[in-house]
Order: sequence, then structure tokens, then C-alpha cells
Amino acid sequence: MNGVSEQTSRQTVGGRPSVPSRPLVAIASVIVSMALIAVGNGLMFAYIPVRLGADGFAPTWAGGILTGLSAGGIAGCLLTGVLVRRIGHARAYMVLSAVIVLSNAGVAASAHPVLWIAARALYGFAICAMFIVAQSWLNDAVGNSIRGRVMAVFYVSYIVGMGAGSAIMGALDIGSAQAPLVGIFFTALSMLPIGMTRLAQPPPPEAASVALRRAWQISPVGVAGMLAVGGLSMMIAGFAPIHATAKGFTQQEVATLMFAMPLGTLLFQIPFGWISDRTDRRYVLIAASLLVAIAGVAAARFDAAALTVILVIYVVWSGASESIYSLSSAHANDRATNNDLVALSSSMLFAWSVSGFLIPALGTALTAAYGTQSFIYVAIVIAIAYALFVVWRVFRARPVPSDETGSFAPMTAQAPLPVELGFAAEDGERR
Repeated sequence: MNGVSEQTSRQTVGGRPSVPSRPLVAIASVIVSMALIAVGNGLMFAYIPVRLGADGFAPTWAGGILTGLSAGGIAGCLLTGVLVRRIGHARAYMVLSAVIVLSNAGVAASAHPVLWIAARALYGFAICAMFIVAQSWLNDAVGNSIRGRVMAVFYVSYIVGMGAGSAIMGALDIGSAQAPLVGIFFTALSMLPIGMTRLAQPPPPEAASVALRRAWQISPVGVAGMLAVGGLSMMIAGFAPIHATAKGFTQQEVATLMFAMPLGTLLFQIPFGWISDRTDRRYVLIAASLLVAIAGVAAARFDAAALTVILVIYVVWSGASESIYSLSSAHANDRATNNDLVALSSSMLFAWSVSGFLIPALGTALTAAYGTQSFIYVAIVIAIAYALFVVWRVFRARPVPSDETGSFAPMTAQAPLPVELGFAAEDGERR
């Protein structure tokens, strides 16, 4: 009948809800918006430690700001469902964009570390919640046949945006508020595609419960991978500019380093994923973890080397650690049933968030005691511990048959896992 909403008029195929096709230009609005957000994110990640170093603040302040961002991320993981149920995906996205603008305005107001901790905690909440909203929106908008490709484009666009933002930092006046103002500009620009999109909103979500015990039963390797990579990602991507600034790298050199590191994600994930689709993913996880440890040893050994050598090491280091993220997610999904996916994704997201908070806090404390190079050794220990755990699991559990596994999709540990937020109640068709 006329006036029936799209939600209630969805056809079913074999008892499962089908996903109506959406125009690619409408889907692209979410992807383009998040890529613009990424430019500001990459810019601010590079700017804050350089600005604090130029103003004479101790590196521990930059670490504290990173920990504050992670704490905000935990809040975002827990509260996004409530926000979206109350006002819907589109309004939630716009509200979160406004929160990011407020965060950058706080950074622009005054170069005071305490103010910046509060501002970046606000940013951490907003960016984590925004990712959950965007990914659940995309997951609802596309069918299984193209979901993997759409999400791959989503993540790659975000990675490229982060690299572009880091590169922009090298051209700005670091002693002024130019960087946060540019961040505000890109955030405001990102609202335009969402404000003009014709992409239908998903139905209101049910609560996505966190069930760590059940998630561990499904995939110990996957949950442990999230615990490992939450810390690894925040240590490597977050402390690299802090350490480089403390070592005396120039503003342009730090910008170049932060621009190069996301390239490792693109270089390593595709071959690792191709191999993991054809063998036991745990073998590839062991290889990636050992490569992280080896690159960490090289980072410590050649800490005073030329910038070119540092760039190569950190590209490998970042790329290998980011691969653990996507490989762990794929491994966990291989072992989950459709009924488990909502709780699994929520639980793994929670594990990633908690690790991303606790490990940087540890890194900040060690920095105060032993210097900024401490993050290198923390990352090495995490990588070796995870590799040993996966080796143990190889001997304890049989692999999933190759004909029962899903296909690998590239991701970045700088972005939360996709959570089945928008369709918890009608998840029959999603996998």
C-alpha cells in the first residue's frame, strides 16, 4: 500500500530479508565523508606531539593525550547504540561531526596539555562512534555480493585520507592554530555529503551486547588478536610521532614519517590476506606477529639512522601490525555462526578499545621513567606474546576447512571493527 516505509516493505528471500540495491553515488557519500574526516585525523595525530615538543612540554604529555583519546573511544563503543536508537544514523553522524569540530576548536584555543587531553577524549568518543554509525549504515545499504568490496574501498579511502592529512601538517605553521583550523575545515566539509545524501537510514538498532566469554569460546585467537593489536596500533601509530619529535626530527620529517606509515597497510594487507584465504589464517597471523617483532628490533637498533632507513622500518612495522587487525577479524568470523556475529563484533570491538586505552597508559608511564623509546619494546613484547599464543592454539585446535571460510577484507586498526549495529533484529542474511 502507499506510504509503507522501506523498512517494512523489504522483500524476503528464503525467509531472509533482502537488501534493496542502493545507488552507488549514495553509498559513496558515506565513504567520501569518512575519507575527509580521516584527513583531519591524520593531521591532528601528527600535529599534537610536534606542537607540544616545540612548546617545550615533556613527551609524557603527548602520551597522556593519546591515552585520553583512547578513553573517549571506549565511551564511544558503549554509547553509540543508545545514541543511534534515539536519533537515527544520519542525525547521530551529524552530531558526532559537530563534536569533532568542538574538539579541534579546543585544541586551537590554547596549547595547554590538560585542555588537549579533554579535547582529544571528546574526539576519541566521536570518531569511534562515527565509525560504528558509518559502517553499520553501509552494511545495511549493500548486499552480500558487494559488501566486501564496499568495505575494502571504505577502509582504503580512510587510510589514504590519514596519510594525506599527515602530509599536510608539513606545510603548516606549527606555532599557530592553523592545523586544528584545517582539521575543522575538513570536518565541516565532510558534513556536506551526509547532509545531501539520499541513502536510506537503517532501522533503529537493538542493543549490541558485549559477551567476552562467548567471543572467546568462538575464537580465542581473534579476541586475543584484538587485545594485541589495540595496543600495538596505538603504540606504533601514536607514539611514533612522539618519539620522532623527542629525537629532534623536524616538522617536515615527522610529517613524512606519518605519511609513509599508512602505506604499509596497503602494501602488506593484500598479500597477507591472499595467503590467508588459501591456508590456515593462524599461520599468517604468526608470520605477521613475528614481522612486527623483527621490525621493532630494527626500529630500536637503527633508532639513530637516516630518515630513509627509519621510513622503511616503520612502513614494515605499521603494515605488519595493521595486518594482525584484519586477519584476526577474518579468523573470528570464519568460526562464527550468523547468530553469533552481533555479540562477536561488539565484544571484539570492546577488547580492541580496552587494549587501546591500557597499553598507551602503560607506554606513557614507561616514557616518564625510561624515555620515549620505551614504546618500541612494549610493541615487541606484545607481538612476541601474541605469536606464541597463536602457535599454542595451532596445536590445540583444528583449522576451519578452506571451503567454510569467508574472504579477507583489508582493514585498519585506526578504525573500529564493523559492528552489526543497524540490523541486530534482522540479521539473517548478513555474514
